[in-house]
Amino acid sequence: MLLDRYESLFFNTNFKEAASDAGWVAYRGELVITEGEIADAQGRRKPPQDLLKQAALLACGDELKLITGSLDELQYFPLLLAKYGADFKPGLFAIFFTVNIDKPFVATTNGVPVVFIPLVQGMAWNELIDLVGLEKSDFKGLSAADKVVTLYNALKDHQFKYPEVALSEALTKTNNAKRETHGAI
Repeated sequence: MLLDRYESLFFNTNFKEAASDAGWVAYRGELVITEGEIADAQGRRKPPQDLLKQAALLACGDELKLITGSLDELQYFPLLLAKYGADFKPGLFAIFFTVNIDKPFVATTNGVPVVFIPLVQGMAWNELIDLVGLEKSDFKGLSAADKVVTLYNALKDHQFKYPEVALSEALTKTNNAKRETHGAI
């Protein structure tokens, strides 16, 4: 199974579980983009340097079907692609909420349209379910993994109408925005 190979790169895992349909496995948590340095002689590592935050992944067997989450910087995407790009194949939905971009766009990578949407504050999961028009009632009574499958099925009927931009061009047009977080002081 594909997600079993990724398991060492999961960080702050919410869950990794099988869905009701045979062969489907979902993950939510964070996904390591750049690993931390080796900290000691036993090979233990420091915390990761770069993460795909609020990640959701869905795989069917050895095929990645969905990857989504939040990138602090568009510049992390080439690093993510270097690590996971071999699994970017036609049929994959790849949607990244990105802090340091001004406008949404689509960049085709390995034959896969990869959607980038600006998001400085908020939750990637909530924003994505709003984009595809799902509501709380669509998830009622479903397991955590089946919720990710429900999102995937909604994405099949959704068209992202954003301009196509080459990734190399988009990387030259980023801004200095930082993630806004709110909480206890």
